[in-house]
Amino acid sequence: MQSNPPRYQPSQTYDWNYAQHPSPCELAPIAVPGEWRFLGRELTAPLGIAAGPLLHGDWCRYYASLGFEVVTYKTVRSRSRACYPLPNLLPVACDQLSGGETELSVAASMRGTWAVAFGMPSQEPEIWRADIEATRRAMPPGAMLVVSVVGTVDEKARLDDLARDYASCAELAVAAGAEAIEANFSCPNVSTCDGQLYQHPLDAQLVAARLKDAIGKIPLVIKIGHLTDGDLAAELLDVLSPYADAVSTTNSVATCVREENGELAFGGQRRGICGDGIRAASLRQVELLRERIERRSLKFELIGVGGVSSAHHVRAYLSAGATHVQLATAAMVEPQIGLQIRRDLAAR
Repeated sequence: MQSNPPRYQPSQTYDWNYAQHPSPCELAPIAVPGEWRFLGRELTAPLGIAAGPLLHGDWCRYYASLGFEVVTYKTVRSRSRACYPLPNLLPVACDQLSGGETELSVAASMRGTWAVAFGMPSQEPEIWRADIEATRRAMPPGAMLVVSVVGTVDEKARLDDLARDYASCAELAVAAGAEAIEANFSCPNVSTCDGQLYQHPLDAQLVAARLKDAIGKIPLVIKIGHLTDGDLAAELLDVLSPYADAVSTTNSVATCVREENGELAFGGQRRGICGDGIRAASLRQVELLRERIERRSLKFELIGVGGVSSAHHVRAYLSAGATHVQLATAAMVEPQIGLQIRRDLAAR
């Protein structure tokens, strides 16, 4: 393995990191014994990577060469949007979170968990469409390219406008070569309705229906945030079941962050906490969703995301009911972690 592989640099701006172009590694990931499938695709391991680190096609191909067969192109929009200013990734000190925390403290260094504040930036469609087309052609054999999309509206827009924009964006992504669409229904870092759809089942249903009409037979994944209310989870699953093929959880656990000087970071706004500290909460959520899916005989696949950094964590998500497991934070900190997880899973 490389001693210092390319990785996202939190001290640099999003635009600086976007300008980097890591090259795929000449490595042969180990196949994990067992039968692994994702959205109808046969895989050699139950391992993928969430959208966070995959800023453009070169980042997708880079991580695809590092043991992640399913790669999720970072969330795109129907119009450009700038990233929030630094810091975008702020280390925090915490144990395992429950989701009821009101604030966390900044940590002096990265201990596995950070607050994320990007605001779902995006290039213009002309840029990301061309990049997705080129990326699909250059993906290694067996790798699957998923594209994350989100609707873009102003605060005065109607729900119908949001649904139409989601669908338009997804349609463009499919035309460019997306093999599946992940619709981001959860972002704690934006104030408009596109960031909270998962908490409003009937709204989510309308948007999901429009998305499915737009993309046809292409698989649809719904990315949701942290849920602990079993009734709300059941209602959400019920209304999404005619349209979605999989649910991806958990986006993050949101809370405020207090700096060393006593002031609240990010202007006092809550930010999504990602990494090691959300694993227990995310595992509980996978269990909660699995119970509701089985009770209703629904056919969702469950993607477990949150705090994964070892083969033990992957096994825990599979035992909880996930059919596929994805990393983000750990892979940003240590890009080659997927290769190590594959080795450890295979050894077992």
